[in-house]
Amino acid sequence: MIPTRKTRKIRIRSLEVGGDAPIAVQSMAATRTQDIPATLRQVRLLEEAGADLVRIAVDSDADVAALAEIRSQTKALLSVDLQENYRLAELVAPFVDKIRYNPGHLHHHEKQKPVAEKVAYLVGVAAEHGLAMRIGVNAGSIAPEYKERFAGDDIRAIAQSALDHCALVEERGFTDYVVSIKDSDPRIVIEANQRFAEERPDVPLHLGVTEAGMPPDGVIKTRIAFEQLLSRGIGDTIRVSLTVPFDDKGMEIDVGRQIIADIEAGRFRSVPPNFFDGLNIIACPSCSRVENERFIELAEDVKKMTEYAQDHDVTIAVMGCRVNGPGETDDADLGLWCGPTRVNLKRGEESVGSYTYDDILGKLRTELDDVIAQRAS
Repeated sequence: MIPTRKTRKIRIRSLEVGGDAPIAVQSMAATRTQDIPATLRQVRLLEEAGADLVRIAVDSDADVAALAEIRSQTKALLSVDLQENYRLAELVAPFVDKIRYNPGHLHHHEKQKPVAEKVAYLVGVAAEHGLAMRIGVNAGSIAPEYKERFAGDDIRAIAQSALDHCALVEERGFTDYVVSIKDSDPRIVIEANQRFAEERPDVPLHLGVTEAGMPPDGVIKTRIAFEQLLSRGIGDTIRVSLTVPFDDKGMEIDVGRQIIADIEAGRFRSVPPNFFDGLNIIACPSCSRVENERFIELAEDVKKMTEYAQDHDVTIAVMGCRVNGPGETDDADLGLWCGPTRVNLKRGEESVGSYTYDDILGKLRTELDDVIAQRAS
């Protein structure tokens, strides 16, 4: 039930991705990169679960130093997530097999430089070190240019951003790359990836529903997207993003392989028409940027506390860091993004305030009750 894919085949060192290669399954370390023992333990846990590739986030010189030590102690294929600091590429290149950049983050640093110049630098680093690359577009961090150009049409914005960055990369003669186009809503993931694949059927695609949340809902959302895309021959490597305790991250690999096996065997899970009705809790899968491990516990507490509101069409986003949290909670009715000691609460794009981890649930309930009451009036 997975048709022959039309994409070109690329190499991430020993791993082939695209074309007739098996669909690769990957995950991301959820530990702080500078906590070397914990990150190594997570890398090995993911390897044991069968991960083909493990991604690690790097955002500082201290992270780079930690990455170098991690590299010396594992032979796992490693991808590095450059986050907002694209200039770290040349420092991390000797220690990884693939680099990932987000087109929506390139405008933050060295604003006087054109984006095309920054992309040329990244391509040059990748080519010099024999690395693969991922152009990772995220609906929660659309570059301002595309946000303005396609106001009100985020699907077109993220698909066009990906297409334009493919052109920028290929202008430098580089083709060893994949593209990802992600959102927390599987319906947007499906449509955006279909649009991209129609324009560029040759480019390998990395699939994922970002911030899918906690099981079982996070698994269901991911399955919806993967079933619709893989069954159309769209998707060459996947990542299941679940909010689970750090020691359970291997579940992402297990779930990913099970979904692939089910689709190959024609075992599709029906989804009731009202699945997207009612309360929707979005939660990121955690990564090395999380500054307080209470984030995962908080996400679970939010799910329990809001059970009384299951029948109300309200979206609550729980994000684990200050990098993605502010922007990726904008579209939620209520958004929480977590810092080291306090949790920032938003209502739409407006800030409500900053609260301790002990106080945030009570304040969230007050705001949730008010949202429900206003919609009922």
